[in-house]
Amino acid sequence: MEKYSAYRDPGTGLQPFLKPVPQAGENDVFAKALAPLGLILGVVRTLLVLIILVIYILVVNILCVPLKSTGPLYHAITSFFTMLLARLALLIIGFIQIRVDTISRTNKGRRRLSEPWNPLPGDLIVSNWTSWIELLWLAFRFNPTFVVPVPASSPITEEAKAEPISRAPGRRTGTGSANISSARKPSDKIPVLGFHRVSLLTMISYTGHTPPFDEIATEPESLEDIQKTSDGPVVVFPECTTSNGRGLLRFSDVFKRKVPVKAFNVFMMCVRYDPPTTFTPSLSHSIPARFLNPFIHLFTVAAALVPPTFSIRLLAPSESPSSHAFKVSDIFTDAPADPLSETSAVLISQIGKIKRTGMGWEDKASLLNTMWMKGDK
Repeated sequence: MEKYSAYRDPGTGLQPFLKPVPQAGENDVFAKALAPLGLILGVVRTLLVLIILVIYILVVNILCVPLKSTGPLYHAITSFFTMLLARLALLIIGFIQIRVDTISRTNKGRRRLSEPWNPLPGDLIVSNWTSWIELLWLAFRFNPTFVVPVPASSPITEEAKAEPISRAPGRRTGTGSANISSARKPSDKIPVLGFHRVSLLTMISYTGHTPPFDEIATEPESLEDIQKTSDGPVVVFPECTTSNGRGLLRFSDVFKRKVPVKAFNVFMMCVRYDPPTTFTPSLSHSIPARFLNPFIHLFTVAAALVPPTFSIRLLAPSESPSSHAFKVSDIFTDAPADPLSETSAVLISQIGKIKRTGMGWEDKASLLNTMWMKGDK
């Protein structure tokens, strides 16, 4: 949408927010002919996923509640059903095989390793955020604790307060960096006061939205307090919202920790989705639905006639910011405001081969506000 070209990143020319669309091709007519079959497939798959959702709610959120006092037993039972049902949901949607590679960033060619990647309770998993799909994968693999940031204030969303940039680098070819001259200045960072713990289903419903996610009156918790009492690893998305996968959003200062980290282990991962084609929709979910999010996107993915694919790239633990062999000088020379956040951005960008942008969740909040005021979906 060229009318939102002001939200291109001025440094790279990337548009990290809007939904990717497939290029027009010779298979368009064939795809339209098969559309009824995809509709039937989407209905069947979506109904099966909804059945799994009902089973999950009944077992984990209702039947297992009396077992909370048992501590480890409750966690073991809920973890079993969460992992089982999450993988079953992914399988029904069409994700038969999920490629997972442990990557070395220091070796030429990003050599794949066989190092174990086993986060323990209280450890951190830091990742980019692109869709609700990786949330299901994380639930399947680790049954972690999900957290959402609590900002100090709501972002300024009025378009009139955004200052245009008169000049920015990049090719003006119409393919990646077009209309950069009309880009708005990236918003200032808003401090993060703390976090709220949320359930898997709540986290899925927040996909695509921006902070503040809720109106919870309780005080935010520090990340350290959450780690101390978590039954599993804690997942943090420093972008604080989803991108469309074309670029890495600016990381917020969510950790405020020095590196290397010694109190716990930090695990880095990056999720990559294949670009959309005539037969497969975009798997990224950067623009949320205003109601029943992300149900419409779930149906769209479930209706794909060609099995969708995505890959998970895990940074080798021996190269993580909590490794005794980690070298800070490889990341930066002058310490930033949040060393762990900057380190995470660099590492995730490297293992995923994704360009970093200067646009943050604050800019996306402005975009969503503009889109919804104009009635766009």
